[in-house]
Amino acid sequence: MQCGWPLLGPLQWMRYVNKQVKVKAGKDEERRGWLLTVDPVSASLVLVNFGEEGRASVQVVMGHAVEEVEVLQEADEETTRRLQTSFLPPQTRSLEPAELRRRRGGVRRWLEKNRFPVEEEGDELRVAGVLTIAAPYGPDDCCSSNQIILDRIQKLMRNQAQPAADHPETDPA
Repeated sequence: MQCGWPLLGPLQWMRYVNKQVKVKAGKDEERRGWLLTVDPVSASLVLVNFGEEGRASVQVVMGHAVEEVEVLQEADEETTRRLQTSFLPPQTRSLEPAELRRRRGGVRRWLEKNRFPVEEEGDELRVAGVLTIAAPYGPDDCCSSNQIILDRIQKLMRNQAQPAADHPETDPA
């Protein structure tokens, strides 16, 4: 592909995704890597190179600077899988339903103790009608469009007191 990379548009850019490319940008500037994606607004390319021990390095080439993109190699199945999964969050280990219920109940009690209205909706907790907490019910499992409430609930959950069994000196018995 010659000049005019930003003008090609998403349908043309998709032809380059999951392929090893050589990108010429600016004077004597050349980058190589597997094209992970193209930003639809700026036409910037996200290139990934895999190193030892499963590590990946990422380079972003700004769309306005791209002069030429050349396909060097098609990705095999393994490379495509690595590209698609390299930047996903690590899978949480499967928890038993009883453990999930225990966690959900503990979070619910803690939030109610701190005077937040909580409702159960299926496997999720709904807080004040504007925030949901999904399994496994940790601070990073919260979702809300209200950033202030999201921050407060996550902070509260991170500061949650440990059960009395972990602190025998505070046990009244």
